[in-house]
Amino acid sequence: MERGKMAEAESLESAAEHERILREIESTDTACIGPTLRSVYDGEEHGRFMEKLETRIRNHDREIEKMCNFHYQGFVDSITELLKVRGEAQKLKNQVTDTNRKLQQEGKELVIAMEELKQCRLQQRNISATVDKLMLCLPVLEMYSKLRDQMKTKRHYPALKTLEHLEHTYLPQVSHYRFCKVMVDNIPKLREEIKDVSMSDLKDFLESIRKHSDKIGETAMKQAQQQRNLDNIVLQQPRIGSKRKSKKDVYTIFDTEMENTSPKSEQDSGILDVEDEEDDEEVPGAQDLVDFSPVYRCLHIYSVLGARETFENYYRKQRRKQARLVLQPPSNMHETLDGYRKYFNQIVGFFVVEDHILHTTQGLVNRAYIDELWEMALSKTIAALRTHSSYCSDPNLVLDLKNLIVLFADTLQVYGFPVNQLFDMLLEIRDQYSETLLKKWAGIFRNILDSDNYSPIPVTSEDMYKKVVGQFPFQDTELEKQPFPKKFPFSEFVPKVYNQIKEFIYACLKFSEDLHLSSTEVDDMIRKSTNLLLTRTLSNSLQNVIKRKNIGLTELVQIIINTTHLEKSCKYLEEFITNITNVLPETVHTTKLYGTTTFKDARHAAEEEIYTNLNQKIDQFLQLADYDWMTGDLDNKASDYLIDLIAFLRSTFAVFTHLPGKVAQTACMSACKHLATSLMQLLLEAEVRQLTLGALQQFNLDVRECEQFARSGPVPGFQEDTLQLAFIDLRQLLDLFIQWDWSTYLADYGQPNCKYLRVNPVTALTLLEKMKDASRKNNMFAQFRKNERDKQKLIDTVAKQLRGLISSHHL
Repeated sequence: MERGKMAEAESLESAAEHERILREIESTDTACIGPTLRSVYDGEEHGRFMEKLETRIRNHDREIEKMCNFHYQGFVDSITELLKVRGEAQKLKNQVTDTNRKLQQEGKELVIAMEELKQCRLQQRNISATVDKLMLCLPVLEMYSKLRDQMKTKRHYPALKTLEHLEHTYLPQVSHYRFCKVMVDNIPKLREEIKDVSMSDLKDFLESIRKHSDKIGETAMKQAQQQRNLDNIVLQQPRIGSKRKSKKDVYTIFDTEMENTSPKSEQDSGILDVEDEEDDEEVPGAQDLVDFSPVYRCLHIYSVLGARETFENYYRKQRRKQARLVLQPPSNMHETLDGYRKYFNQIVGFFVVEDHILHTTQGLVNRAYIDELWEMALSKTIAALRTHSSYCSDPNLVLDLKNLIVLFADTLQVYGFPVNQLFDMLLEIRDQYSETLLKKWAGIFRNILDSDNYSPIPVTSEDMYKKVVGQFPFQDTELEKQPFPKKFPFSEFVPKVYNQIKEFIYACLKFSEDLHLSSTEVDDMIRKSTNLLLTRTLSNSLQNVIKRKNIGLTELVQIIINTTHLEKSCKYLEEFITNITNVLPETVHTTKLYGTTTFKDARHAAEEEIYTNLNQKIDQFLQLADYDWMTGDLDNKASDYLIDLIAFLRSTFAVFTHLPGKVAQTACMSACKHLATSLMQLLLEAEVRQLTLGALQQFNLDVRECEQFARSGPVPGFQEDTLQLAFIDLRQLLDLFIQWDWSTYLADYGQPNCKYLRVNPVTALTLLEKMKDASRKNNMFAQFRKNERDKQKLIDTVAKQLRGLISSHHL
């Protein structure tokens, strides 16, 4: 029963559900009916639903039929109207078809135009897209083109900056394009190209400054010379304002240049063209000649590329090589001053460039590197100068070289390089300069002495007198009072030599200029050099003249007179040196001039030469002596050669009036002694083996002539018979033999007051032997005469006594 109730309940629920579905089908749009029908098929009451659906359709058909029957007439009328409408619709259709056909025909052009418009719109869209893409690529291409232009114009540092922007900013935006990939792949190559090109520019720059170092150095040295001239002017004039440029001012230009630096500079590497300026125009700065932008560019480029250390090492290595080349002097440098000048210009140019690099770059070169180079340069330069200057024999060239070295040192000192060693070396060159001066003045003195006439200087007017006095400090009141014409006691070589000594002092002073020496050092240098000139050069020149073979007594006499006056002038030379050095001679350690000694030595040499010359002349006359030692006749007059000799001596001693008294007296005494000695030797010479009393008496006449000459006083100043004492040996010997006073000689021999004190027994025996031999020869056939035999015995007896006297005296 319960089951029956449950079935009945389920049947009622299904009927209600089917009713709902049917209402939903009736009220729902056909497009949404699917879910409703699906719910029917999903259920188990499909058959019942279909029955319900059939029942509902039949109900609706009955309602439609009822309604149609009710509205049939209206329906017929509607059909009739509809048939009419169909005809009209057909007409309308035909019209629409015709209109469509016409429209199609008329619209073909429009369709074509529309297709074209469509294509244009498509192209426009593509073009717009392409433009957009190109707008992204265009900056990349522009930057790349700019990069190429910069590299073409050698703007390497801007090119490197452009390359960085291109790589990091522009290329990432268009990295998917193939050309961008090519660019990206090419960037390392471009960097290497920039690096290589900048290095090439640096090499060109290094080669250019190597070639133009002398021009840079020449300009720097001109600047130093101008500055020194300006300093000298300032010292001579009241200081109004200093025009000296400090080293800081010199580098101001380059600081400005550094701010604009090389990355922005478009100049080519190397030396800028500078036209030759006139002398009155300002010399351009040494650095103004050089465009350092290649160095700056390359330094910046290598720094950006992270290879700064490589660049620094390369630069320093190359500059060291160039330094060695610059410091190698040419083999013929010593021949001309231009050789030294070019050598110095190159060195200065090198260090001016390095000094500028030091102050305008940070760390490319450092002070230790510069100092190392300078030490090497200094040692090599000094060694080269020592070697090449030793070849210089021209003092003018040595002086010019000294001035050039001073300018070289001053120039480098401006740039902060120590130059003390150069000035020390100049002191060495000073000694060499003194030697070359001495050689030059040796030639000058030789020419003066060779060209002198060794005669007193004649003057015929007051102007001539003043001219000579102006050249040589000479004062003689007696000479001034004498009327014209008159003569100075000295010859022309006195004022010439005096003036040349002053010229030598001036030449020494020129070398001491700009050496930063004190007045005392300059004075000492001049005095020492002058002493060498006097004691060595002038002394040797005078000695050479005095020792000449063909020099005469007149010349020797004049030399003695000249040296006497030159000796007196030494005090004026002292004053002259004091005036130009402002160092008083009383100053401690002041060197004294040795001119007095020099001229005294020369005068003594001349005196000795006079004595020697006189003796030689006497010997020449004695060579003319022709005694007949076996003669028995007496001429009752002196020999002709002796008369001529005495006449010569009288005329010679007459020339000695201007000599100092002692010189003339010594010369006269020396001549007389030499004459006496020569006559004694003539009498005793071995070739004269025999002589007679007659020959001895003739010889006695010649000696008396000599004694008469001595008594006549050929030279004033001798006391009575002083000059005769020169012949005392001869006189006593001759008196002994002529008077045959042997008893007195033998009896008084050895006593201080004996008559024949000056007769040597050996001499007497020699002469006696000659007479004995002559007596034997002449009396060979008269030996039986008693007187002759007695005389011969007497000679033998005297000879025997003399031998005994000699032997006893020696014992």
